[in-house]
Amino acid sequence: MIINIIKLVSRLKIKPPYLPESEMRQVQKKSLWTLAVLAGAALAALSGPAVASSHREAPFLTNSPKVDGTDFYMFRSYAPGRSGFVTMIANFIPFQDPQGGPNFYQFDQNALYEIHVDNNGDAKEDITFQIRFKNTSKRTALTIGGKQVLIPLINSSTISGVNPASLNVRETYTIDMVKGDRRSGTRTRLAAANGATEFDKPVDNIGDKVFGGTGGYETYANQHIYDINVPGCGTGRVFVGQRKEPFYIAVGKIFDLFNLNPLGAESGGNKNDLENKNVSSIALELPVGCLATAADPVIGAYATASMRQARLINPIPASGINNAVKEGGAWTQVSRVGMPLVNEVIIGMDDKDRFNASKPRDDAQWANYVTNPVLPAVVETLFPSAKAPTNFPRTDLVTAFLKGLPGVNQPKNVVASEMLRLNTSIEPTAQASQNVLGVAAGDNAGFPNGRRPADDIVDVSLRVAMGALCVLTGANDALGVGCKPSDAPAGGLPLTDGVRKDANSFKAAFPYLNTPLPGNQ
Repeated sequence: MIINIIKLVSRLKIKPPYLPESEMRQVQKKSLWTLAVLAGAALAALSGPAVASSHREAPFLTNSPKVDGTDFYMFRSYAPGRSGFVTMIANFIPFQDPQGGPNFYQFDQNALYEIHVDNNGDAKEDITFQIRFKNTSKRTALTIGGKQVLIPLINSSTISGVNPASLNVRETYTIDMVKGDRRSGTRTRLAAANGATEFDKPVDNIGDKVFGGTGGYETYANQHIYDINVPGCGTGRVFVGQRKEPFYIAVGKIFDLFNLNPLGAESGGNKNDLENKNVSSIALELPVGCLATAADPVIGAYATASMRQARLINPIPASGINNAVKEGGAWTQVSRVGMPLVNEVIIGMDDKDRFNASKPRDDAQWANYVTNPVLPAVVETLFPSAKAPTNFPRTDLVTAFLKGLPGVNQPKNVVASEMLRLNTSIEPTAQASQNVLGVAAGDNAGFPNGRRPADDIVDVSLRVAMGALCVLTGANDALGVGCKPSDAPAGGLPLTDGVRKDANSFKAAFPYLNTPLPGNQ
């Protein structure tokens, strides 16, 4: 039976994972029994649900929140003196309650987190930044009745500085830059200015007492912003850690059949249901020259997370913090997020896991969801006076979501595909002058030309879905989006979910997202 399983998996052509030579030698030493069980687990995984990504938007990821990508941001850095840089922020692990101890919200050390950049418009990654994590227990113990007993908490006392003795679990990560194909391209391990290639991640905001009072956590977290050398293009920065959830939306009322007034107040009309939540962020700030080419200033990017194909649950795990499972097989993408809200409100329920497993180069398979979208019809059903656009196929949505706007953020040789696109030649707008409606309000440094933390992507996306571009393009189609105002009766309405923030609601400098809420709140 064991041999048959191995033969079957071999016929399925499950690819081996990328492993350094030292790790590969260890794998080769595994017993036939272990390989057979892993093969059986891989076969079982293939027979189950495929894979999935963005605030619990797909079935598979509700079971794997550590690899659930929630949002992706990309913009020219607008902090004073940093306009020559691009900031990319990938958020994971949605709906974090600040009180979520004792383990809090660690990244999955068995997963692969990636940010992919396409700098020639062909829908294929040209540069990938890969982040992997490692958790190490210090096995802190107290003498209780003459015996050494391991503590049940992630810290033994107050915390300050990088990797203090009081931190019971040390979480670290590495960054690889891959040029070309994400799996077979040229790989470089990025290092800090002092040559270190392993970076410490700050523990989550356990509470004010742990970090010495109000403001103590941000002082501690800022010690984990590292300068990194990027060969051939200069010095960037990285921060990985917990942040206050930046996304704002009346998510409860929206999913309750739009139980709100879509023409109400743009700000303060409804509650931001994410206001009291935290999120885990991977933030990179890199010189423009590291990402864009001289041939085209427009770049596209998106974030993913991948897991191994096979997982074996250990029925009797050894003492330690990563012994409950054994994983192997090729990396398998289970989370994908570029343009906001795509999988949540555009992709059909049965295809959400498939979308999260797919790559932009294959996005032609999702064309019907964009050219013949369901959301406008749903809005019209719920609010009959808000008529859905009548131009089919919806080439205006293909432009907005799959190509970029001509003259703003459309690559010269664009292949239609879903990702966030940024024209790196457009100067950033100072924080105090940003308009959260972005390009639609004349602020070309904002969404959909990239995405800044304050950009109101809910209102903008809702308006575009209902035909805002058809109204803006005019009767002569000045924007070249393939429609006219008469195609979109509701395209000029100021549709809103009633939740609004502005740029001053966020930090003025890298990593731009706010201090996470403390566990003692």
